[in-house]
Amino acid sequence: MEVQEELKADIIAAINDKQQVTYNELKSLTTSLGVDEDTLRRNLKELEISNSIAARNSGGILTYYVLQDAPAAFRRVFIVEDDKNINKLMSLTVGKGFDITQVYDGREALQKIKFEKPDLIILDLMLPGADGLEVCQTIKKDPNLKDIIVIIVSAMDATSNRFKGIKYGADYYIKKPFDPDELRSLVTIFLKKKGKRFDPLIDLPNEDKISDAVEKAITDRNSGYEMGRLRVEGLAAFAGRFGNESGLTILRLVSQLLQDKVKEAGKGAFVGFLNGDDFVLAGDKGSVSRVVEGIRTDFHAVLPFIYQGEGYKPIELGIEDMYGAEKPELGIAYSQIKKEDVMERRAEILKKHDPKDIGSYTYDELRRMLGSDGLDITITRDPEGDVKLSVGKSGK
Repeated sequence: MEVQEELKADIIAAINDKQQVTYNELKSLTTSLGVDEDTLRRNLKELEISNSIAARNSGGILTYYVLQDAPAAFRRVFIVEDDKNINKLMSLTVGKGFDITQVYDGREALQKIKFEKPDLIILDLMLPGADGLEVCQTIKKDPNLKDIIVIIVSAMDATSNRFKGIKYGADYYIKKPFDPDELRSLVTIFLKKKGKRFDPLIDLPNEDKISDAVEKAITDRNSGYEMGRLRVEGLAAFAGRFGNESGLTILRLVSQLLQDKVKEAGKGAFVGFLNGDDFVLAGDKGSVSRVVEGIRTDFHAVLPFIYQGEGYKPIELGIEDMYGAEKPELGIAYSQIKKEDVMERRAEILKKHDPKDIGSYTYDELRRMLGSDGLDITITRDPEGDVKLSVGKSGK
């Protein structure tokens, strides 16, 4: 029994050290301690049941987070969903450990929210009284309510409504029919994660995980393994024209669309974020190709709503559809990274590395290795945990 408690303490210490740790990292740690995989899984499950840790599939990688102690983490959750059966299912999904209020009408929800100020709201879009987008926008515009976390769960067109939801301040968008495990883990991590506030953009696989992917791309002899950069073209000019918050909205949209596509691709793909206007994709060629094709299709479909949201109105009457000559053009660009190029840049970086640090690189080093060092966009997190976007000289 004492050995099991020591193992659990080691697991929590490992996650605490980096804020987030992947299953494979924990497996490597426990293997070095002589612990088999079945024992690791059993202890992870026990720690999840005791609400000490929570797991989430982040960008194609199973990632663990340490949770706050129970007394301080007993938070209030509103479920705003007019279908009573779905509302009940969501309530059961979120489970014990939260003070849950079930609401079935948008107008009633706004009244209760202003008075009771919950910590998190699970929000449907199609509601009587006031629709979900109106509820979300009203909350996020109110200085006294704007810090409430909003997770939209809806069957409505996810392409345009996800963009509108994120633009209005929603923290995440889940498509119906929803995965109960995904909803439960998101609520738990948003409300109970220890350390800086969870953010689905910044908390995508970080430099450690991207470093692992780089090493795999170099050492994997499987010709079917691919690594590449997926970039939001024109984002610096767009943010320079419409403001940094508009640019951050586009990045959040692309991030969430990518996470959906990676999940649909199964275990064959991975996505990480380079803290700029681009992402790293890796995995077998077929899965990466499906992710790229899917994100391009979805992003193209949402572009008219993005432009309309900034005041551009298309001319439709059978005439040429045009928004104006000054419209900043946005698009998705993907380029495969050649193995030999990564190896050459990596060799230069390793000249300044301690041998024991091989396989562990900073964001700056990763950008150089992956050909992404000329940044127009930079993403940072301030001491309070709020994510900020800034535009470099070339984007102004």
